Amino acid sequence: MIKVGLRIDVDTLRGTRLGVPKLVELLDKYGVKASFFMSVGPDNMGRNLWRLFKPKFLMKMLRSNGASLYGYDILLRGTAWPGPVIGNKCAGIIRMPKKAGHEVGMHAWDHYTWQAKIDYFTDKQMRKHIKRGFDKLSDILAETPSCSAAAGWRCNEKALVMKEAYPFTYNSDCRGSSIFRPLVNGRQLTVQIPVTLPTYDEIIGTNGVNEDNYNDTILALCKPNQLNVYTIHAEVEGIGHAEQFEQMLQSARDRGIVFVPLGTLLPNNFSETLPDCPVLCREMPGREGWLATQG
Repeated sequence: MIKVGLRIDVDTLRGTRLGVPKLVELLDKYGVKASFFMSVGPDNMGRNLWRLFKPKFLMKMLRSNGASLYGYDILLRGTAWPGPVIGNKCAGIIRMPKKAGHEVGMHAWDHYTWQAKIDYFTDKQMRKHIKRGFDKLSDILAETPSCSAAAGWRCNEKALVMKEAYPFTYNSDCRGSSIFRPLVNGRQLTVQIPVTLPTYDEIIGTNGVNEDNYNDTILALCKPNQLNVYTIHAEVEGIGHAEQFEQMLQSARDRGIVFVPLGTLLPNNFSETLPDCPVLCREMPGREGWLATQG
């Protein structure tokens, strides 16, 4: 049996409204539990249109056929007027994964603003962003979330330190290869469970990866005796690629691959056994801009 942590990022109103119910349905059908990370504030994702002037982002959108993949309502959301607050529109849907027995954590207050402007946040702005996301999700769930995952894997040392004010058992803010404790100025911080496998939009259309062999490509990267953490998006695998994701669930079961919530990957006595590592800001193939990575 190979365990794979399944992380589901929910970035937008459309992903919440349409993708989350579909994914809850599919996971229940195959007896799979996962970790859902929710964006609960304004959906301003349409403001990413300006990034089309950046060659890497444009190429990614062309490779993944972004317009049909995400839908025009996502691509235009929050451009001509402020985006709707997801937590106000979809509180009942946000509670669905928790009721179904899945792990639910905080993703972002405003996904677009965090991902695009974290480099320019003042301390006050960053602190306010984290607090609003945490408070809103806590109100919706009627309990405090026990984990978080930074939007777009954009997380710097300042954000890591600010998250220490919250009761998170773990965070999943970066890419890497093993579970570790971030080390910032000699201080051990909350455990990180990094994502180890590529996402759909990072590798589709590259190195011979296409719709026919995508599932096999991802599952072939899942191996025993290593950390396996895979991220899907409610906007992709929960809507336009739901059938493809169901085929992955079927194929994984046939191969002895078991998807699990990220929290179940934490080892016993992890506070004593995990390595300390820095978190570095680096670029990686298939993505535009820097990501937080395990040093």
